[in-house]
Amino acid sequence: MKISDVEFFVIDMPPFAPMARINPKIFTLGICRLRTDEGLVGLGEISAPAADLAHQAATYQGRDPLAIDALAEPDPFCCALLDIAGQAYGIPMHRFFGEKVRDRVPVSYWSCPMEPAETAAQAEVGAGLGFSNHKLKARPWNVVETVRRIHDAVGTDYTVGLDPNQKFRHVHVAARLAQELEPFGTVDNFENPVLKTHLDWFRLLREKTTIPIAMHTDNAATVLQAVKAECIDYVNLSGTAQEVKKAAAVAEAADIPCWVQLGGLCLGVKAAYSVHVQATIPNATLPCDELPFTREADILQQGLTLEAGHYEVPTKPGLGVTLNMEIVDRYRI
Repeated sequence: MKISDVEFFVIDMPPFAPMARINPKIFTLGICRLRTDEGLVGLGEISAPAADLAHQAATYQGRDPLAIDALAEPDPFCCALLDIAGQAYGIPMHRFFGEKVRDRVPVSYWSCPMEPAETAAQAEVGAGLGFSNHKLKARPWNVVETVRRIHDAVGTDYTVGLDPNQKFRHVHVAARLAQELEPFGTVDNFENPVLKTHLDWFRLLREKTTIPIAMHTDNAATVLQAVKAECIDYVNLSGTAQEVKKAAAVAEAADIPCWVQLGGLCLGVKAAYSVHVQATIPNATLPCDELPFTREADILQQGLTLEAGHYEVPTKPGLGVTLNMEIVDRYRI
C-alpha cells in the first residue's frame, strides 16, 4: 500500500451567534487528507497554516503509510496515518494509545467574553442541549454578575468553569472574587486565575478559597513543578497527543484529575482525535474543551456523536469519521 495523494482544505468557518457578533473570526483551520492506492483515506486537522506543513506532506507521497512511525510525526499527520492504519487493521484509533477506560467523554459548553445577560442566555442554551458544565472566558469586572445571572437562569446543577486567562493577575483580586463567587455553589474551578510565573501565588490562592485551582499547560515538566508546589487541584492539558499522555500520567501519579484541550475551538476531525486519546487517559474525568459545536456548521458527515454533554467514543476502524464535503466546499478558502 502506498500514499497516492495528499490534499489540504483550508476552512474559514465563523462561530454561531451571538458569539459571531463579538468575535466574528476565530481560528482559520485546515484538514489534511491522505489517500492510498488501496482506497483508504486518512484525516487530520491542521492548526498551523497549510503552507508550513506542505513540505512535510510531500515526503509521504509514494510511501507505505504502515511503515511510517505515525507517533513520531506532527499531530495532523499522526492522526491521518493512524486513521489509515486503524482501517487497515480493522481497529479504532484509541487502540494505538492504550487501554480504553471510558465509552463517553464529557465536554463543556463554552462562551467567549460577553455581557452577563448574553452569557446567561447561552447557559440556558447549553443546559437545554444537555450540557452540565459551562466554560467561561471570565473577566474580573463582570464575572460575579455573570455567574449570578447563570445561577438564576439554570440553577446549581449547571456548573461553571472560569478561565480568566491570568487576567485576575494578583492573589488579592482572585481571592476577593472567589469570596464573592463561593456562595453560588456553581463555580467548579479557577483556571490560570493569577500569573503563571508565580506558582507560590497559585498555592496561596488555593489556601484562601474552596474553589478548585486549575492550571493550563502543555508539558509534563510544568505539571511536575505544580505538583511539587502543591498549588493545583486540576490540570488542563494541551499539546500533541503524546505530550498530553505524558503530562496526564504525571498528574495521575499525584491523584490530580485533568481535562484535555487538543484542539479547543477546533473542527470535528481534531475533536474526534482528542476523544480517542481521552478514552485512554484514566484521570481525564473532567469535561474537555473540544468545541467544534461553537462553529456555524459541522464538517463531519458522521462518526462523532455529541449527546447530553458527552462525546461517544467512535468504534469504527481508524478515526471513525467522514467529511461532509458539501460543508467543506462551502467554507473552503
